[in-house]
Amino acid sequence: MLDIAEELHRWCERGRDFAVATVVATHGSAPRPPGAALAVDADGQAIGSVSGGCVEGAVYDLCQEALVSGESVLSSFGYSDEDAFAVGLTCGGVIDILVTPVRSSGGCASESVVGTLGAALAAAARGETAALARVVAGPAAMVGRALLVRPDGTRTGTLGGHGALDRTAAEEAAALLDAGRTGTVEIGADGSRCGEPVVLLVESSVPPPRMIVFGAIDFAAALAGVGKFLGYHVTVCDARPVFATAGRFPAADEVVVEWPHRYLDAQELDARTVLCVLTHDAKFDVPLLERALRLPVAYVGAMGSRRTHEDRLDRLRAVGMGERELERLRSPIGLDLGARTPEETALSIAAEIVASRRGGSGVPLTGAHTPIHHEPLSGPDRLGSVA
Repeated sequence: MLDIAEELHRWCERGRDFAVATVVATHGSAPRPPGAALAVDADGQAIGSVSGGCVEGAVYDLCQEALVSGESVLSSFGYSDEDAFAVGLTCGGVIDILVTPVRSSGGCASESVVGTLGAALAAAARGETAALARVVAGPAAMVGRALLVRPDGTRTGTLGGHGALDRTAAEEAAALLDAGRTGTVEIGADGSRCGEPVVLLVESSVPPPRMIVFGAIDFAAALAGVGKFLGYHVTVCDARPVFATAGRFPAADEVVVEWPHRYLDAQELDARTVLCVLTHDAKFDVPLLERALRLPVAYVGAMGSRRTHEDRLDRLRAVGMGERELERLRSPIGLDLGARTPEETALSIAAEIVASRRGGSGVPLTGAHTPIHHEPLSGPDRLGSVA
């Protein structure tokens, strides 16, 4: 649901009633991950997606029914020989979807639930860090209830039931929030690890991951645009003020004039950060990569020919870089798409970043025997397990 938080927050501010359908678990080849959402307001306007088209019509109808009944409902959609041409996922997967009505006037829906969802949407729209835990399976009276957990431990809302349930749910949500992940977790209704099970969907709202592009060149301008499209907060950094200007990089969130390695030294980066070194100039590259390859970031890539790459490796070895550190370097940067233009090159870099993030092979799907949608690295994400 938090993937469409900005628009839903505007709906809340305008007092519009709506129902939101959220993917809470998947199995097999599913087009959208847990957390993906489709919302429908009282006028029939729809935003978002839960399946890329396969079951949108049926989910739309469920949202309209929830607006009338005021009740949350959990439904599953999958493929079988009987329903292959009816409602279902022809890709062969199964998705579980929770539909929750959100009424500005309260109505049949719990006012505390509406307030909690509204607070979660507002936090996500502002780019704040928080985790929203919702009951997606368990005692009927609890399904749809929500708890918002912030990094400082403060909570909004309640899941109902035993008081220990909120405390245990908050601990589980905080753990997923710390990892910046969305997923499901099962706990006991009394807050223990036993007793009647309650399954929670925890959606993490975290600031967007960072993409830092070093080198104020035309390739950087194209990459900044693709990075924004992929949801990154994009920074372009270069030591040359004549080239590092906001006017040359309109898609970037910020343009910084500084020596690349000095800028990197001053940053607090996380495991989602990607670093793209496009300077291909040894006086910039070597001190920058010496630092970058020792940071716990997701991706480090550097532009240049194969000859430049070999020379760069020799220079890095000369300043004490080990082979294991050098193995982290993606260079020449990008996948082999035959790219020539800045836009094509940006696409090849972005493709390598996505493949690295999702565990893709980068080979054509035609004729391949690799999965189209890779399972999360931590394991299956059906109800009752962590995604």
